[in-house]
Amino acid sequence: MAEFAIEHLGVEAIELKWGQGAKNIGGEVMITDLAKAQELYRRGYVVLPNPLDPEVIEAFEAGSFHEFERHSRVGMISEESFLARVEQLRSAGAKYITLKTGAFRPADLARAIKVASLAELELLTVDGAGGGTGMSPWRMMNEWGVPALELHSLLWQMADSLASRDEYVPDLALAAGFTMEDQIFKGLALGAPYVKLIAMARAPLAAAMVGKTLGKHIDEGSLPVFVDRFGKSTEELFVTAPEVKRLVGADRFKDVPTGALGVYSYFSRLAQGMKQLMAGARKFDLSLIDRADVACLTQEATRVTGLEYITHVDAVEVEAILDGRRAEVRLESVSK
Repeated sequence: MAEFAIEHLGVEAIELKWGQGAKNIGGEVMITDLAKAQELYRRGYVVLPNPLDPEVIEAFEAGSFHEFERHSRVGMISEESFLARVEQLRSAGAKYITLKTGAFRPADLARAIKVASLAELELLTVDGAGGGTGMSPWRMMNEWGVPALELHSLLWQMADSLASRDEYVPDLALAAGFTMEDQIFKGLALGAPYVKLIAMARAPLAAAMVGKTLGKHIDEGSLPVFVDRFGKSTEELFVTAPEVKRLVGADRFKDVPTGALGVYSYFSRLAQGMKQLMAGARKFDLSLIDRADVACLTQEATRVTGLEYITHVDAVEVEAILDGRRAEVRLESVSK
């Protein structure tokens, strides 16, 4: 499939995944076609109930139940097979190859960043717990695996270890239920200078669905009273509507889905929030955010992350101020 996308569809970037659809109980899909369920069963998938069982077939055809449950096969990986696959994709013409992995054991996280280094991947995305968009059982999404702060702290330590040995460190992206701008700022700071991106799924999906639902109510003239008081049209209810209309043109604006307006409005809010936080930190470029821009409120968080405890922040500058000396290190940092 990847080769087809590269050669025939002009795709330039391929994301490989460890764990997506291959968790021991993940990747559930409901199959309503008996023949398809049987084909997947023959390929080695777990299909419940057994679609080859004559009694199950008879019950399905009689309408006793209408869906088969398909679970993915458990994936296995080795350094050799992964590097070989990356080489295959590069030979096929892929310009950018990335890897996404999840909240697995620390040794597996180490394997992920090491093979990403050896293969010189463009990006490694690490998704902590909780997270997910609905394919896994709810408790798996929210409670299983290594929690995000611990996982991302381990990731930073491993990246820093590779860098200290002058080994290649791919750009890193963090994921794990990021929702608001303060969380994005903290994620970039925690992982600096290696983390370049924050990956999001649930939050923008929610914004899209809210926007879509709002558009449906507008079309039907059934806006809830707590929304109706702000207006009745798309232009009145979406604060970014004028900006989007300028971007796409008045003629095309009517074809823009309200779900898209919801996402655009949401990200506009995040962008403004990030600008305000960055201005407060005197960091006027994302690349300038560093680990000194956040601190820990508990000793346990300090132990996990390696960040300063709140009362130890600026200790050198504090001593310099009390001694009547200029805090040259801090002033130089601010000026940069």
